[in-house]
Amino acid sequence: MSRKYHYYKKRRMLRWIGCIILLAAIVVGIIKVTDVIQNIRQPKQKVITDTPQFDVDLLTVNEYSRPGIERSEINGIVIHYTANPGSTAKQNRDYFEGLKDSKATKASSHFIVGIDGEIIQCVPTAELAYASNDRNVDTISIECCHPDETGKYTDATYESLVELVAWLCGKFQLDTQSIIRHYDVTGKACPLYFVEHEDAWIQFKQDVQDYIGKYGEKIE
Repeated sequence: MSRKYHYYKKRRMLRWIGCIILLAAIVVGIIKVTDVIQNIRQPKQKVITDTPQFDVDLLTVNEYSRPGIERSEINGIVIHYTANPGSTAKQNRDYFEGLKDSKATKASSHFIVGIDGEIIQCVPTAELAYASNDRNVDTISIECCHPDETGKYTDATYESLVELVAWLCGKFQLDTQSIIRHYDVTGKACPLYFVEHEDAWIQFKQDVQDYIGKYGEKIE
């Protein structure tokens, strides 16, 4: 073959290589621009980094209230009410503990918020608790005490609950859409006040978001 043929063949090859490099550069540029736009549209979520004050009083590992089963992921936070008016966080915690002996049922919760705003952790968040039926496997449960049959929380309970949920959202990288009621899992009227007053439930999730916005820190 002639020297001229080899010359033009080499030029065509160089053009193809140049086109491929140019196309790759365009793709990389598009990806970078897309990332910038997404960061503008979806700014980094603020998270609560300060751990709220709570007492750790873990249940004894047993098949009725703390099975000791570890979970691989957390996708939600489930809010409950004790349905036991006037009872304290400690009394409800001790009820869960007593199930290992009474064997009356299987029940527990990761946290209990008391009437005076006190918080007790009963089960490690890495473990399953018996509270939210089919969602036990990937959620954290919070039982809340209440003074009367309406199921409405005291201001102290409400404020502690907002702080606790806001912190858990940051800890497990959840947004407020991941906060649900026991009612949303099974249709059970729990927590009663938030089921009967949908506006109060919507306001609660907004209060959690506002708390994160006010006291949270941006994590890069």
